[in-house]
Amino acid sequence: MTAEETTTRMRQLVRMLNEASDAYYNGRGEKMTDYEWDAAFDELKRLESQTGIVLEDSPTARVSEDNVAGQKEDHEYPALSLAKTKSVQDLVKWAEGRPVWLSWKLDGLTLVATYDNGKLSKVVTRGNGHQGTNITRMAPAISGILPEINYQGHLVIRGEAVISYKDFELFLMESDEEYANPRNLASGSLTLKDIDEMRQRRIRWIPFTLVHSDDSIPSWGKRMDFLDGLGFKTIDHELIDSPTLGNIQATIDEWTNMVTGNHNPYPVDGLVITYDDTEYASTGSVTGHHATRAGYAFKWQDESADTLLDHIEWSCAASTISPVAVFAPVDLEGTTVKRASLCNISECRRLDIGGKGTEISVIKANKIIPKVVRVARKVGELEIPDCCPVCGSETRIVESTASGTQTLHCTNSACPAKELRKFARFVSKDGLDIDGISEQTIAKFVNMGWIKEYADIFSLNNYRHEMARMDGFGQKSMQNIIRSIEKARKADARKLLYALNIPLCGADVCKRLLAQYPLEQLITHAREKADDYFAHIPGIGPEKSASLARWMKDDGNYGKLTRLMDCIDVEQTAIEARQGGSCQGLTFVITGDVFHYKNRNELKAYIESQGGKVTGSVSKSTSFLINNDITSTSGKNKKAAELGISVISENDFIARFATATTEAEQ
Repeated sequence: MTAEETTTRMRQLVRMLNEASDAYYNGRGEKMTDYEWDAAFDELKRLESQTGIVLEDSPTARVSEDNVAGQKEDHEYPALSLAKTKSVQDLVKWAEGRPVWLSWKLDGLTLVATYDNGKLSKVVTRGNGHQGTNITRMAPAISGILPEINYQGHLVIRGEAVISYKDFELFLMESDEEYANPRNLASGSLTLKDIDEMRQRRIRWIPFTLVHSDDSIPSWGKRMDFLDGLGFKTIDHELIDSPTLGNIQATIDEWTNMVTGNHNPYPVDGLVITYDDTEYASTGSVTGHHATRAGYAFKWQDESADTLLDHIEWSCAASTISPVAVFAPVDLEGTTVKRASLCNISECRRLDIGGKGTEISVIKANKIIPKVVRVARKVGELEIPDCCPVCGSETRIVESTASGTQTLHCTNSACPAKELRKFARFVSKDGLDIDGISEQTIAKFVNMGWIKEYADIFSLNNYRHEMARMDGFGQKSMQNIIRSIEKARKADARKLLYALNIPLCGADVCKRLLAQYPLEQLITHAREKADDYFAHIPGIGPEKSASLARWMKDDGNYGKLTRLMDCIDVEQTAIEARQGGSCQGLTFVITGDVFHYKNRNELKAYIESQGGKVTGSVSKSTSFLINNDITSTSGKNKKAAELGISVISENDFIARFATATTEAEQ
């Protein structure tokens, strides 16, 4: 390659990597797989080393940036990125025989939380490492960021905002929005303005390092113990006291098994080692955008295999029809792989996927997810179906205005495939608990035409012979599924009501409703009474009441429910409402944001369930004003002071009156 060709290639790599990073860090879909990004990054580093040239906007010399809109804020301590390697020998050399800690490299968004005098003072995104976006007002919607702590000094903590796989799947079930993975959802959530909407994303912040405290704590492990003692739930970590090649390799193997065995609830894209001696770690220099002793990230070496594409299977899932590559079986990471999702039309076109006989390379990304990463030789052309494989209706390609991603959709609003997430909730553990039927299994049955509504699940016995012959099933799997279905015919009323996917009717709402009315009476009242009939029940209110009523009054929904009830026997267990007398005879006023309860309505419902009363304004009859900002000069605080009424924080209320853990903390 000539000098000019090398420079041209470097510019091309820089542009590709920066565009991919921008999309990745700002929730706009995937332009490159991690496998491709790492390969391009390594090639760029090699060319920079050869030429001695580092282009001004090279990702090797700067931190990838999230571009969350809002007020910008300089970091007190730069949030630089870690050097990365796929070599265990590199980790051993870096450790220099000193004790190190191993922890997860969580795949989320770094947020820096600062505390002063026992209170949260600000939360800032990592941004470009030197300046981020202040999102403090959204902190109450992020689990794990404590509003108050028992430490009066100055504290700076870095942590990762993540969404668990389980909560990600639950969000997709309950939402019409499309996100490729938990990280995409987390990054997209930071652009929201509504705190209640953000709370529904179930984001958790997990501290991974204590950057500063006024007390000297020279051990990283003791710093994490200190944070745990304050009530934070820090990242999992393990000490490697003697970091030899054998010890580090054995520990990495153990943690890798947790990933491949699906024992880790959060998405990760590697591991991190950190010196226990924090004073030594701080003596490192800054090279490019890395602090050389701040830590070292280990990424798994993805094992790839070449194979031949057999065909593209178009699978309906929720609102999209997704392409799945089916290919000649290959062995990867100790398992046989013969299918890999191609995600969407854009990914197919990016890879330039063809038809039968196309030569492709496949990996298991982060040891878990099969992915097609390269087309070595294309044969034929990709055929995009013009009709839905489930209902036969016309399809259309839709391009996202936010990301430009193209996806294939069925135009039939009543297509059974669009109910996939509802079916998944129906069979889930919190629903009718039909063991052996995952969302992927439901998708197969829907695509086979076996399931069109809930009642059809109880007729799957009619397809037992076909099921036993399906790829990945067999006689034993079929028998387990049929056995679970028969067991589910005896259905608990609360689980059944939750399984119906009635908007705004989560598990707690179902429990409250059935504490007041038996299921049959509940259904009758919902169809015959006014929409706000159930609004008087603590924790329900007019909005949830109307949602239940609208669902039951819809003849299509009621018909499906009637056919379902013909297949099952409903058992109504005695459900006691969460009631007591800790607030008996007391009147409360609630103002400002709450942190432990989901919202002020939930706190109000709890007070009423304990015999108390909640009003909107402070008067002589008010017993307590609940305000997390006790020193506020608001009108309600001033009125309370004039009348000699106690102003208490939410923590004070819980300590004095809460007899059970709030649902938000469970």
